[in-house]
Order: sequence, then C-alpha cells, then structure tokens
Amino acid sequence: MRPRTLAATAAAVVATAVAGSLATDPDDRWYRDLDKPSWQPPPVAFPVVWTALYADIAAASAAVLSDEAPTPADHRAYRVALGTNLALNAGWSWLFFRSRRPWLAAAECLVLTASSADLVRRTARVRPRAGAALAPYAAWCAFATVLSTAIARRN
Repeated sequence: MRPRTLAATAAAVVATAVAGSLATDPDDRWYRDLDKPSWQPPPVAFPVVWTALYADIAAASAAVLSDEAPTPADHRAYRVALGTNLALNAGWSWLFFRSRRPWLAAAECLVLTASSADLVRRTARVRPRAGAALAPYAAWCAFATVLSTAIARRN
C-alpha cells in the first residue's frame, strides 16, 4: 500500500466524518424527544463503531487504489464509487439531524447500504481480504437502515 494513497483515502474519510459530525447533535431536544427502539445501541457506541469503520474504509480503499492489477478505468470507477459512498455517508446526518426528516434519512440510508455493499464487492474483487475487512461497514449500514426506519415509524 502506498503511503500517499493511504493519506488520500484517510483525508477523504476524515472529511466525511467531519461533515457528518457537523450535522450531528445527539443532545438536541428534537432528537432526545424521539421515540427510539429499546435495541438502539447506547450513544457511546456510535463514535467507537464509526471510528473503526472509517479507519477500515480508508485502509481497504487505499489497498485497492494502490494495487497495480486494476486498469486506470477500474481505479476511476472505484474512486467514483468511494466518493459517492462517502457523500451518502455524510448526507445521512444532515437529513436526519439537521433536516429532521427521519423517513428521508431512512430511504437515503438504504441507498447508502447498497452503495456500501457495492464498495465491498469492488474491494473484494481486487483485494479479497480487504473486501472481507470492509464487510462490517455494509452490515452496520444495513443495521442503521433498520434503525432509521424504526425511528421514522415510531415518530
């Protein structure tokens, strides 16, 4: 893995995390007053899980983009898929917390889940171990879709 490529993917992931965190306010009265399911993870779980997942996205993506096997067109397609995924990732926070649109956020999260599964597939095609390491990201997005939908239904 090339250090410069890892630095670039890490920067993209950090930008995503910052963009999402700027919209997120779990102490906001609107959010606190929402009826949430009993199986929602505790608030402390979210930054822990996301930190690990963001590190994984950066490393797995750097592994693919450092690989010489794919063609330049494959690299471009992967970068587009990654950029789309990261935009969707940050976008959920803005739809849910800032726009206060739980149903729209749940629908967007479903698209994010599909995008994450596609990113896992693309990664596994080039670097099978990196693809396997990225699979928890798609699983977490699927869980987030179910959770977002449950919150939307309850409110």
